[in-house]
Amino acid sequence: MAKFDWRKHFNPVLTHLTDAGQSGWAETLTTQLTRRFDENPHGDMERWQSALDSLPAIPGAIADLNQPAVTLSHPDALDAETRASLESGLRGLMPWRKGPFDFFGTVIDTEWRSDWKWERVAPHLSDLRGRTILDVGCGSGYHCWRMAGSGARRVIGIDPGLLFMFQFLAAKYYSGPVPVDLLPIRMEDLPTDMECFDTTFSMGVLYHRRSPLDHLLELKGTLKRGGELVLETLVVEGPEGYSLMPEDRYGQMRNVWFLPSCPTLIRWLERTGFRNPRVVDVSDTTTDEQRKTDWMRFNSLADFLDPNDPSRTIEGYPGPKRATIIAEKP
Repeated sequence: MAKFDWRKHFNPVLTHLTDAGQSGWAETLTTQLTRRFDENPHGDMERWQSALDSLPAIPGAIADLNQPAVTLSHPDALDAETRASLESGLRGLMPWRKGPFDFFGTVIDTEWRSDWKWERVAPHLSDLRGRTILDVGCGSGYHCWRMAGSGARRVIGIDPGLLFMFQFLAAKYYSGPVPVDLLPIRMEDLPTDMECFDTTFSMGVLYHRRSPLDHLLELKGTLKRGGELVLETLVVEGPEGYSLMPEDRYGQMRNVWFLPSCPTLIRWLERTGFRNPRVVDVSDTTTDEQRKTDWMRFNSLADFLDPNDPSRTIEGYPGPKRATIIAEKP
């Protein structure tokens, strides 16, 4: 099998960055992608590329990005052979964690009901029409597609997970010229103080950072003046100044560092220079929202909670509660 042709997939976004006055970033990104794909390819790349390449061509596909499931459809029903080939290719990209997606009637019931999070967040956002958006830790890009459906001018998601990238490319293959791209890079791979996005999302990332204040400063650096930050993270009950640091794992996750109280999180945002930080939603994560499915067959939230007290994690910490905070860059 030929080596993954990353230039085919990423040249459009590289061209966009250059045209948008970000030629320095485009050059750095080219170096990063060369290192990632040409010099140090992932061991599963061939398998994932084979699954992507096996997806059948379906000319005339229609993308509907304003449904709970990101939906790709066609005016004509697919024949049985095409449906089987499509499902086989999509299953070759399992496990699917963020979604749901509907590929021409093949519904991918992902581990997370990411549409529920979008429904909680969307009413509190500034109008996304015409905005340039960065989605940090975007997974397979589900929320990126929903942002585009809300009228964003351009959406760039970043996530280092290469399986997520291939899942995104599966949707991109059928979506047509929707201005959404996913880059397989980390937050620390971005240029500092870019100041080129109208809105930056960071959802489900902060608690994975050993230095949460540095992450907030990095996010602020991506925004134009007056730009909006949408931050969603795990929190705990407690007064201002309180934050839980797990002894080791939290909900079986190894890399969880700080779970602040909401007043503490507001103070962090104020200290890092954001204006008007406010909590717009606090919700418990339930086993209806995150669960094992036929498209994600590994352990999920139910396996990470205390079987005798599901309000606590298996380690004895308070169960997962997530807060969404919106703030502006002065």
